[in-house]
Amino acid sequence: MTYADKPWLARLSDAQRASITPPPSVVHAFRAAAAKAPDRTALAYFDGRLSYAEVDALSDAVAGHLAERGLADGDRVALMLQNSPHFVLALLGAWKAGATVVPVNPMYKSGEVRHVLHDAQVGALICSDRAWEGYLREAAADSPVRIVLTACELDLQSRDDERVLNFERVPGADDAEDLITVARGGAKAPHVPQRAADDLALISYTSGTSGQPKGAMNLHGNITYNAERQRSGHPIAEGSVYFALAPLFHITGMVCQLAACIANAGTLVLAYRFHPGVVLDAFAEHKPAYTVGPSTAFMALAATPGVTRAHFDSFQVISSGGAPVPPALVEKFRTEFGPYIRNGYGLTECTAPCAAVPPQHEAPVDPESGTLSVGVPGPDTVVRILDEAGQEVPFGEQGEIVVRGPQVVPGYWGRPDATDASFPDGELRTGDIGFMDADGWLYVVDRKKDMINASGFKVWPREVEDVLYTHPAVREAAVVGVPDSYRGESVKAYVSLRPGAGTDPAEIVAYSKERLAAYKYPRSVEILPELPKTTSGKILRRELRDRAQ
Repeated sequence: MTYADKPWLARLSDAQRASITPPPSVVHAFRAAAAKAPDRTALAYFDGRLSYAEVDALSDAVAGHLAERGLADGDRVALMLQNSPHFVLALLGAWKAGATVVPVNPMYKSGEVRHVLHDAQVGALICSDRAWEGYLREAAADSPVRIVLTACELDLQSRDDERVLNFERVPGADDAEDLITVARGGAKAPHVPQRAADDLALISYTSGTSGQPKGAMNLHGNITYNAERQRSGHPIAEGSVYFALAPLFHITGMVCQLAACIANAGTLVLAYRFHPGVVLDAFAEHKPAYTVGPSTAFMALAATPGVTRAHFDSFQVISSGGAPVPPALVEKFRTEFGPYIRNGYGLTECTAPCAAVPPQHEAPVDPESGTLSVGVPGPDTVVRILDEAGQEVPFGEQGEIVVRGPQVVPGYWGRPDATDASFPDGELRTGDIGFMDADGWLYVVDRKKDMINASGFKVWPREVEDVLYTHPAVREAAVVGVPDSYRGESVKAYVSLRPGAGTDPAEIVAYSKERLAAYKYPRSVEILPELPKTTSGKILRRELRDRAQ
């Protein structure tokens, strides 16, 4: 048996194996949902509600205004907003105007934003009014940006929850227009060719955890394929409530929350940015059936005072993506709160998931390494494991994970050399090390570049981190290699602690030493209040490596 035989098909249900016919674009899916259920709430934002019909009309007006301002078919629109209705109105409006959207991390600083604006040759920027006044005006000064719309995310709701909406309105800018004023202006959407599946939808910049961000070219068909697989593969009724735990600018939030919700004509609940208390209040109020987020978010929710099982009673499926899920977290979460967190695996370059744990199964744990499986590929996807020479390794052996399927992007924007290196013959070389068992379950060991060489022995940080997560005091953990004159490299761990927990570095070292081979356990441990993360929840080992030097 080879990877081409797709042993994972036996793990899928008939519905999950069935062929699908996704719409050409999310706009097609949205218009179908709006026609089917115009009065259904499309977006809920604190106490604010917008129906499908309202979102359709408001985003039409955004599209019409952008066209009136000279935005041409195929131009790039950068979108730099938190999880609010403004993001969705701007996204749909830009797509309706025929533009390619460039989602930008709201945590980016001036230099990072400047790189994106120039690299993607962005013609329009839609951002918060505070960011425009604070630093984006300067960042965009010498860029191709000629149209600016700003948004006050206090609009479209009236609760002004100070836990997250802890800012004030700023005066209107002479060099920018207000997004909501534009959306309520009634402009007609322009007559541009409807997007086809092979048209460019997004230029999604990688998180920058391994150097300067590159723009992955996500096609409309890449997005709708994965969204439709999410819809058809989950037992979630049409019109259900989805909670946007992952940021919408990130490919996981864009596809698994927003696009999948639209594909299911559902209601998307937005809460600006992640705050455990705000999220739990929203769970209690809106009773969502589905959410997806990084493991760090679930760790934070589990550690929040006042959290109960009742907060999670409504969920039919909870998924995790964007960061590894320790087996100890899955079991702790299920024991204390009920839901089983379903692992998944994907990258920006494969438009979010390329493997996931089907709702009818639980992920196995590899008995040798203790690694939790990230799931199985879908029916149209082929995942292989290759050695350094590019040859397939047998099932059970480690190598680089490579992916081929309808969700894989054609390459990087303006980077032909990087495209050739990462997508030989259209197959994505992920840079992740993993293995697949004979039943088709995929296991991700670690990033290729994060391997630690201690006295000639390979140490994968994930294996050490999974042990650290079993310590009762540890909330978050990250392991890096640090220079060692004797071993070449040695293992260092950074951890944050659960609220009220007490321990010290020596005790954590001793705990690890009892459970890991001599070359694997961390020689030093540093306790931090929080570990550095991307907005999508990935712990930034690169920053910790820099700190350790």
